[in-house]
Amino acid sequence: MLHHVEINVTDLNKASEFWGWFLSELKYEVYQEWDRGISWKFNTTYIVFVQAEEKFIKSGYHRSRVGLNHLAFYAESREQVDQMTAKLKERDLTILYQDRHPFAGGTDHYAVFFEGPDRMKVELVAP
Repeated sequence: MLHHVEINVTDLNKASEFWGWFLSELKYEVYQEWDRGISWKFNTTYIVFVQAEEKFIKSGYHRSRVGLNHLAFYAESREQVDQMTAKLKERDLTILYQDRHPFAGGTDHYAVFFEGPDRMKVELVAP
């Protein structure tokens, strides 16, 4: 069981706005807050977002470099994937692999892939 994931971000306010919305949709709740970070928890697992130090922001994040490629979350159903896709589009967020959506992960893998703040890839996959 994963205990927690901590992610450094370039802009904590943007990250909090996006992740707060998205994770709330998945029934996560705010767990901890402090001046340079925030976390959301679901059951026993939590995700932490921390403001990166200025000296580390310039190099940026890219999912193809060594390190985290993307975060994948369980959806409750295919309908939730479809509803979330519509909400992502309403927010003008980048949907990845649109030409293969919702089967970009394969014919038996129903999901939406999109980019969050700092262009981190996020996936919401139906059971």
